[in-house]
Amino acid sequence: MNFRRTKTPRRALAAAALATGLVLSVSSCGGDGDKNEGDAAKSSAPAQRGSEDKSESSTPATGKPLTEVKSNGITLTVTSITRDQGGFLNVTGSVTNGTSGIWLANGWKSEETELRTNGGSMAGASVVDQEGKKKYLVLRDTEGRCLCTKFEGGIDQGKTADWFAQFPAPPEGTKSVQFQVPTMPPAQLTITEGE
Repeated sequence: MNFRRTKTPRRALAAAALATGLVLSVSSCGGDGDKNEGDAAKSSAPAQRGSEDKSESSTPATGKPLTEVKSNGITLTVTSITRDQGGFLNVTGSVTNGTSGIWLANGWKSEETELRTNGGSMAGASVVDQEGKKKYLVLRDTEGRCLCTKFEGGIDQGKTADWFAQFPAPPEGTKSVQFQVPTMPPAQLTITEGE
């Protein structure tokens, strides 16, 4: 009996099983590290993966609003701004369409070349550290998708949709930043320290 012939398929099968196990281990660990970084990151995980989910509701995001700004029939509410341990700044809130038709968020797109394909989203949002004189743009993944909400299909008249946007965090000494979205007035916000 030739043992060499029976050992080779066993080795190949064992190597394939090991490779499959490693791929599953890596994929289950990768990309979801932000889920433990606070409530803002937990709610944003599906959208970070380019989810097509449309989170439209008739009520604003949970939590007491930190600020609310209005322009052209659109109301932007910010409910949290949290610095997490990973060095990110997570901003969440809701947007309400008070216009007479569907609102597509076209004016909120980014002017950055890499983010131009993220139309109808929070890609144009930024955070300004006025004391440090630095502007922080929305983060993006390796495929150029913003780490922010994309309003798929727009927001119907009178409806409210929750949103999130993730930025690099300013230095720990920075306690207050200005949140800016194109076509909307800027809002001064105090950063909450996350876990």
